[in-house]
Amino acid sequence: MSKAVVVVPTYNEIENIERLLRTVFSLQREFHVLVVDDNSPDGTATVVEENFKTYPEKLFLLKRAEKTGLGTAYIAGFKWALQHGYDYIFEMDADFSHNPNDLIRLFNACHKEGNDVAIGSRYVKGVNVVNWPMSRVLMSWLASKYVQFVMGIDIYDTTAGFICYRRRVLEKINLDNIRFVGYAFQIEMKFKAYLSEFKIKEVPVIFTDRTKGESKMSSGIISEAIFGVIAMKFKSVFNKKRFNKTSFH
Repeated sequence: MSKAVVVVPTYNEIENIERLLRTVFSLQREFHVLVVDDNSPDGTATVVEENFKTYPEKLFLLKRAEKTGLGTAYIAGFKWALQHGYDYIFEMDADFSHNPNDLIRLFNACHKEGNDVAIGSRYVKGVNVVNWPMSRVLMSWLASKYVQFVMGIDIYDTTAGFICYRRRVLEKINLDNIRFVGYAFQIEMKFKAYLSEFKIKEVPVIFTDRTKGESKMSSGIISEAIFGVIAMKFKSVFNKKRFNKTSFH
């Protein structure tokens, strides 16, 4: 069995999913794919099922009853991957904003270089974003700078959603205690990996905005990230103080 599985959450990605599967399965290194579909009304799950015979024992589908947030979809996928014995667990969008060819670079950053988390980073070397309006680029870049400042972590792209985790990271992080479901989910996962002192590397990638399908971004997701960061930092400081206080008794 492949050591690596790519978790791809989907909701109305019928225009992208088949081409994405074909691209991932044509890579020189073998990756399995788990699609986590939130009951897409456009039939995304049906397209995945139609490809089972084409990619036997490589392609898997986890159906969920409804759309309850990106974070919960990833957590369901992560738990599935841990239960099925994978050593390297990826998260990646279905819309080709993440280049599937970069999966190998993220894998090598963990497998060959000994990192625990490899982040496909838009901002570690300048700003590498294509087809976004300047206002959105600026908002995303400022959001990462804001998180860096508030959280005190040395990660340039804190909201990145293109990541490779070693299984020990996901085993150490209590997935049942992950609070956030949108943009802040990505921040929370990185922050908890950082607090657990895992070795994290940012791998520069070029992010290209989707050309097919509709973006799932909303104002609610953005506000969750802004206020969620403050809540996460406050909680981590409080827990640290409580630990230090009780350790003297």
